This record gives sequence, structure tokens and C-alpha cells, in this order.
Amino acid sequence: MVLGYLLGSIPTAYIVTRLAKGRDVRRLGGGNVGGLNVYREVGFLPAAVVSIVDLGKGAAAVAIAYWLLDVSLAFVLAAALAAVVGHNWMLFLKFSGGKGMGPAIGGLFVLLPIYGYPLGLAFFFAVVFILFIITRNVALSMGVGLLALPFIAWLGMQSTPFIIFSVVLGLIILAKFTPTAIAAVARTRSVKGFVFDRGRKGKKQ
Repeated sequence: MVLGYLLGSIPTAYIVTRLAKGRDVRRLGGGNVGGLNVYREVGFLPAAVVSIVDLGKGAAAVAIAYWLLDVSLAFVLAAALAAVVGHNWMLFLKFSGGKGMGPAIGGLFVLLPIYGYPLGLAFFFAVVFILFIITRNVALSMGVGLLALPFIAWLGMQSTPFIIFSVVLGLIILAKFTPTAIAAVARTRSVKGFVFDRGRKGKKQ
């Protein structure tokens, strides 16, 4: 769990933005320390690097716990959650951070096959894709996909611990996403404006 938190705390977006632009990503756009804000404010290639590394943080936390440390699945799930918590409240950035979606999805890439349910990934991305086609809002689509994860797990798995993990994961994501959603609704002066915020490059969160 400690290792998962430290992996999650690696401030990828902060480091990449410093190297690419010499700026603090927390002072750009919506201030989110994640790939989407880097895309909007810095560019596609830096954002791609951030996204890949952030996915890798969650995947690495699960892989190390499961294969290298060979701990029980309960602690594997805890390591995945710790990576998301670390990303959202980074030790190295005085507990500021992102929304946790990158490490969460990276962890799922490893966790669902471990549980023998790789089809769950297809269901998850189907939810994300359908919402994205309708709204063109990347953050909202991924957030709703993660909130739908307990139902996806319930439909295809016989694992109460994983379902509990999914609920806790959704609550962690919701804790960081809600303030951004409220600010976006206030900025656009309508829920519709937030939902269909297409997140174009250079657009403020």
C-alpha cells in the first residue's frame, strides 16, 4: 500500500510541464495535475507521455503487489486504491494532484484479467466510448465509466471484495471530480454546458 501510494504520488504532469514549458501545471488551466490539463495547456505529445506514465503507475502498483510481492488479493486491491489516492493527493506536491483516472484505469488493465474478467474492460470502455460520442467530454465519460464499475463487476464477477473496491474507487474519483464539476457548472451557468464541455485544447476547465 505504501509502495502504491508512492507510485501514485509521482507528479508526472508537473514534471512534464516543467520540462516542456517551464511552468507549474497547477497554475495552468483548471490546475489539475493530469493528462487532460496538460493536453489543453501544453500539447498533445506531453499529454500522451503523462497519460502513459499515469496509467503505468496504477498498473505497476497492482503488478508489483500481485506478482513480485505475492500478497493476498485484498492487499492487491488496496495497493491499487493507494496508487489512486497517491495520484489525487501527491506527497511530493503538498497533497495536490489529479483526479485519479489514469492510475485507476491502469490498475483495472491488470486487475480485471487477474480476476478472470477481461470482458469487464470491454464493458467499461463501451460505457466511456458511448458517453464520449454523445458529449465529447473526456473527463466526464471516464468518470461515469468508473462510477459504473461496481455494476459491471456485479454483472460479471462473483467477488464481493472487488465490488467493494469498485465502490470505494468510485467514491475517491467522485471526491476529486465533484469540485471541478461544480466549478464548470458555475462557469458555463448550466449543467448542459458542463456535460457538453468538449475540452478543446486551450479551453479552461
